[in-house]
Order: sequence, then structure tokens, then C-alpha cells
Amino acid sequence: MAKLIEKTYGEALFSVAEEKNMVDELKEEADGIRAVLSENEEFKKFLAHPNVVKEEKLAVMENIFKGRISDEMMGFLITVIEKDRQTKLEDIFKYFDSLVMEYRHIGRCKVKSALPLTDEQKQKIEKKLLDTTDYESFDMTYEVDDTLLGGVIIRLGDCVVDGSIKGRLDRLARELEKVKLA
Repeated sequence: MAKLIEKTYGEALFSVAEEKNMVDELKEEADGIRAVLSENEEFKKFLAHPNVVKEEKLAVMENIFKGRISDEMMGFLITVIEKDRQTKLEDIFKYFDSLVMEYRHIGRCKVKSALPLTDEQKQKIEKKLLDTTDYESFDMTYEVDDTLLGGVIIRLGDCVVDGSIKGRLDRLARELEKVKLA
């Protein structure tokens, strides 16, 4: 159900952004609101508190954001609170962000390696990804995981390419388990 909420509201916000040619503006505003929510635990607790009435939550949101964000985003926030979905705002904005990235043809890629990669290695990975996908650029994240023993694991959306030594050894072990000895 939670995924459905973020998807429904995220797509609705993106639809407005695209229709009104405000993708960049609403993306920037969503990022700002996400930052406020992630930095202010008390504010999040206030919005989530079941004993605080919707009217009070709406009044506080208007006091904080009215005049600082577009009418479209303010209307979106009002709708979210009226539908009692304010606890999902960060997830909704995260999903909205993924739609904006797709719209801009920017892929998100996570690369795990056993050792830190050189700039040259990073460029080769990104070039290979650009050559084999429809993306125009990538938001790359690199992580070192010494349990891999060697090689890399590349995650692009739901697709995972495991070229690590640990992954190869795991696959080999599974294959050996299938072999029956006479």
C-alpha cells in the first residue's frame, strides 16, 4: 500500500510539473521541503501526530511555506494533508525525484568495488553504461566493500551486474552443489 501512495502522489505531482512546464521549479521545491523534513524531526512528529487536527497542520504548513513555494506545490501539500498522507511526503518526493531523473534521461547507478576505483576506471564504467543504455548521463555512487575480494557490482535500477570475485565464487558453489557424485 505504501508504494502505491508514493507512486500515486508522485505521479500526480510530476503530471502537474510537466503539464505546467514547471519540472525544474517543482523539483527544486520538493528537494527543499525534503530537506526541511529530514532536518527537523519535531516538525515531522507534529505532522504525523494523530491528535493534531488537519486544520492546525494546514495552518502551520501555510505559515512555513506560503509565499516561499509555488501555488502548485502549496496546493499539492494541502491535498496531501487533507488526504492524511503527510507521513509519506518524503517517500512521495523521492518517487517524484526518480520520475524527474527519468524525464531528464539521467540514470542512477551504484557501483561497489573491493578497492577504491581510479578516475580512469570510473570513466570507463560510466562510458560503458552510456554506450549500452538510453541515458544521457548518470548520477554515479561509488562504494568500497572489501568482502567482494575483487571486481565490481553495478546496480542500475532493478538490474544488477555482479562481476565480483565473491559473486563468481558463490555462483560456482551453487553449481557444484548441483553436481551429483556417483
